[in-house]
Amino acid sequence: MSVKRSPPGPTPAGRLYLVPNLLGIVPPEDVLPARTLAIARRLAHFVVENAKPARQFLKLLGTASPLQQLDLAEIGERPAPQRCAELLQPARSGNDLGLLSDAGCPGIADPGALLVAAAHREGIAVVPLVGPSAILLALMASGMNGQGFAFHGYLPVKPEARGAAIRRLEAASRQDGTAQLFIETPYRNPALIGALVATCQPGTRLCIAADLTTATETVESAKSAPWRGRDPGDYAKRPAMYVLQAG
Repeated sequence: MSVKRSPPGPTPAGRLYLVPNLLGIVPPEDVLPARTLAIARRLAHFVVENAKPARQFLKLLGTASPLQQLDLAEIGERPAPQRCAELLQPARSGNDLGLLSDAGCPGIADPGALLVAAAHREGIAVVPLVGPSAILLALMASGMNGQGFAFHGYLPVKPEARGAAIRRLEAASRQDGTAQLFIETPYRNPALIGALVATCQPGTRLCIAADLTTATETVESAKSAPWRGRDPGDYAKRPAMYVLQAG
């Protein structure tokens, strides 16, 4: 008696894991929970913001497969839909895939959000893993409004446009009481701090959270007036997050 066999079904898709990166050079066990470590270590396929910091993190992490055997694909600054479709191919073929930012949580202030959106469109399961976010850590430590806030990424570099942006954020905060968060390239920190001190009203509160989760971490939160006597060079070349709230 012959048995009729059903044709094999499609290969189940893998998952897209959103793997938080470190905010500085620290032991991964100091800032990442056991589940995040276990999942990240077993992955063999990654989409990364940039390969160099990704390899640095994965070397510290200690992966199940040798580092040179891992599949690392760079996403680029503004990936087109077709590029996102190509990057999801490992998951489409049944392999779990990790998305890794240069620092902090992927999909937040980096191009990984476009890959996540593409995964949702294709029905690929998206799994966010727990890890450090400079935005949330700075807001937590600032003492400012955690019920209403906005993150704006980088402010303009040119002084006139930067000053106008600061005034807009201060006005928005004054109108609705929200905390306004932004970031700067580390070597430009002194210029931004100088602009904030020169532009903000004396009663506006300013928090600078630098080197978060590392041994040199500092978080200072005060009205803008006391910042005027500070040397902004203290923050030169240090990764920092800024929080502003009008008084």
